[in-house]
Amino acid sequence: MKSFTAGKNEEGMRLSRYVEKLCPAMPRSLMHKGFRNGRVKVNGKKAKEDSRLHIGDRVELYINDEFFTSAPAQDIPAPQNAPQVQVIYEDENILIAEKPAGLLCHSDNTGDATLLEGITAYLTGKGEFDPQGEQTFRPALCNRLDRGTEGLVIAAKNAPALREMNRLIREGSVQKRYLCVTLGAPPEGVHRAFLLRDLQKKKVEIRSTPFAQAQPICTELHTLETRGRYALSEVTLHTGRTHQIRAHLAFLGNPILGDEKYGDRAQNRAAGVRGQLLCAFSLSFAQLPPKSALSSLSQKVICLQEPAIRRSFAVL
Repeated sequence: MKSFTAGKNEEGMRLSRYVEKLCPAMPRSLMHKGFRNGRVKVNGKKAKEDSRLHIGDRVELYINDEFFTSAPAQDIPAPQNAPQVQVIYEDENILIAEKPAGLLCHSDNTGDATLLEGITAYLTGKGEFDPQGEQTFRPALCNRLDRGTEGLVIAAKNAPALREMNRLIREGSVQKRYLCVTLGAPPEGVHRAFLLRDLQKKKVEIRSTPFAQAQPICTELHTLETRGRYALSEVTLHTGRTHQIRAHLAFLGNPILGDEKYGDRAQNRAAGVRGQLLCAFSLSFAQLPPKSALSSLSQKVICLQEPAIRRSFAVL
């Protein structure tokens, strides 16, 4: 028998999900059988799979040791090997970091360093995350940016914060604004279209009218400054689809400078630009109720004061 105590990160978690995280090597059919046979108890009593945990609950698992696996220490990068994190905002629940262009948010098949590794190492070094002691949660990103995009990325320090931030983003309570440099000044105002993602090509298609399985998109554009053939514009996302800004601007005839997937490669070479000039520079939070786990973010606006994209635009 092994005994565990539910903490803040397990508050409200479905019991079956908790057991899955503690026993990832156990087949699902065997887990169901364990519940039926009373091998899972909460506070000394037989428990059901759909019951919810509360802080301080004692969970007893009468399950073979072979099904318990703990995360190996090498999965957590040492602070000296992880990328340095530029923290723009931080409280007990949330961290907002500046991701430079060229850095991955999450790991991929390249094995390159990631922002999430840097954030995990940063919190481990501060003593806010214990990779060996934590049962079910690791720091997690609430939004992501393409590798070539610089800007603000939100990370949750605990499970309640992750759930709440994901809800706020899903419900439109977090407004994201971007800066971009385009070929020519894009048309002002709010633009609507339809986007379809092609997973095989890792690309999206945009059309002005509805088509099969396409999702509606809404992008707001305002030009801030022009320099010859180039324009620096502010973009407000009213929907958040994959590659929305890059593909929508290309569809409108004003691709982002440096964008090799949707842009003009000849113009990119002529400008001597490597990497798309796109930056997520601002996050604005709506009025949040006092009961929200993230109420401290209510009506806050988090901005990058000196994004690299402005320096890039100044020398074009």
